[in-house]
Amino acid sequence: MADEAKARGNAAFSAGKFEEAVEHFSDAIKLAPDNHVLYSNRSAAHASLHRYGDALSDAERTVELRPDWPKGYSRLGAALHGLRQYARAVDAFERGLALEPASTVLQAGLADAKAAQAADEGGGAGGNPLAKAFQGPDFWARLHADPRTRAHLSDPAFRATLTAVQNNPELLNAHLSDPRMMDVLGAALGISIRSAGSADEAAAFAAESRGEEGGRGESGAGKEGKEKEKEKGAGGAEAMEEELTDEERAAKGRREEAVREKEAGNAAYKKKEFESAVEHYSRAVELDDSDITFLTNRAAVYLEMGKYEECIADCDRAVERGREVHADFKLVARALTRKGSALAKQAKTAADYEPAIAAFNKALTEHRNPDTLKKLNEAEKARKELEQQEYYDPAIADQEREKGNEEFKQQKFPEAVKHYTEAIKRNPKDVKSYSNRAACYIKLGAMPEAKKDAEKCLALDESFVKGYLRKGAAEYFMKEYDHAMETYQQGLKVEPGNQELLDGIRSCVQQISKANRGDIAPEELKERQAKAMQDPEIQSILTDPVMRQVLTDFQENPQAAIQHQKNPMVMAKIQKLVAAGIVQVR
Repeated sequence: MADEAKARGNAAFSAGKFEEAVEHFSDAIKLAPDNHVLYSNRSAAHASLHRYGDALSDAERTVELRPDWPKGYSRLGAALHGLRQYARAVDAFERGLALEPASTVLQAGLADAKAAQAADEGGGAGGNPLAKAFQGPDFWARLHADPRTRAHLSDPAFRATLTAVQNNPELLNAHLSDPRMMDVLGAALGISIRSAGSADEAAAFAAESRGEEGGRGESGAGKEGKEKEKEKGAGGAEAMEEELTDEERAAKGRREEAVREKEAGNAAYKKKEFESAVEHYSRAVELDDSDITFLTNRAAVYLEMGKYEECIADCDRAVERGREVHADFKLVARALTRKGSALAKQAKTAADYEPAIAAFNKALTEHRNPDTLKKLNEAEKARKELEQQEYYDPAIADQEREKGNEEFKQQKFPEAVKHYTEAIKRNPKDVKSYSNRAACYIKLGAMPEAKKDAEKCLALDESFVKGYLRKGAAEYFMKEYDHAMETYQQGLKVEPGNQELLDGIRSCVQQISKANRGDIAPEELKERQAKAMQDPEIQSILTDPVMRQVLTDFQENPQAAIQHQKNPMVMAKIQKLVAAGIVQVR
């Protein structure tokens, strides 16, 4: 049934009916909830509909079910790319390529993700150097603070124009004829730019952008404004300074003093004079609360001092104020990252890491920063380690293992696997649970899983003989007789004379001899050879020019073959090829 639903989903996907494909794959998943291919296919369908959040969930489930399947990482990378999480997308594609270096799909995905990441981090200032002024971290704060531009921001159409230029710097040239844009450039660059247009022209541009009549004509107040502009001549800059009100001049003075306090705070921070730094940043905040860097800098000091609650409070305030003044998203991301760091420092349990991880993820939605991503990964790793520590209970592990043993005796192997798995979670260093689960997998015909568990046994305890027996049995049933024989021989080094290991070697020799005599079916021989050709050691032997000559001599030059037999290294490689069914010796 699941295969039928999957087939319908594939057909719908091929026809471009992605909604229908999602429905069919969902039906298939209900019938086979552990089939990684179904989640992979549904992830692709979601991505085609630009539902990258859903695509990511399915891709993560795919990788969870089958972490050694390269295609799962391709789906994961594509979903993350769609969510503009380029650093994580790059990581996903690289993990896939580690499993399948020759995959052209993964290679192309990695190249696209890296290109998008570079473009994202480059700030997108385009070919106009002036456009960089629109990308500054305090762009909107400067406009609100400068009397030349504050009034312009009351025009929604002009604000929309500024946002458009931020998103697409190439649009800047088209708006430079607007005198208000020159005011914006002056405020953003921190310089006084003498505009070629008058205040009345700026008003006319504003009216025109609102669709009102009386645009940029030459009559009335417009002409009068031009005449006044001519009269100002070279004294234009001084005239503009005289237009400031007492209140505006006072505000400007406070901003300048706030910047000086910030610089003093920075100097104190570098000297690790944290109390002094806090005082300077606090005065800066009192003088000008429109610049959230004062708050984020003070939060950094509190973090160093171990005053985590104060750090978190400053970060929350910076995010809130940043939204109000339209602060650069990178500054907001910085505040969220600092908050996450403080929360992580406070964490004592796995659950305590949840708000820190949430803060880091929120920061990444604002700006993809490698440092934030690193902190996120560290927090997730710490949470996982604490979860394992909190779940650790050897007594319960022993109970679960005994339950598994009872189920095994009754030949209820799937149920036994569940108990052994729980025992492993409760005590990840118990070799008996891995060994017993490996035995269950062998009974269920899941040889790769059995081999993996047996190898875990030996990684934990090289002297655990049952680990060699389980691994050798899995390799034997996978018809990897040469590998199985090597495993049994390694076990005999630990316990010489072990009858089960000797019986395993005897069985391997019999199978190898059968293949050497030609007493096996051609299909079985072909299967064994195909598996052997995937073995890196076999590949190395067959591509070695010296060994190719040796094999030729064995066929065509008996005298040379006799000399080769005296070389133990050569004969070991020949035996390897014989055991793998690649060559026959008669």
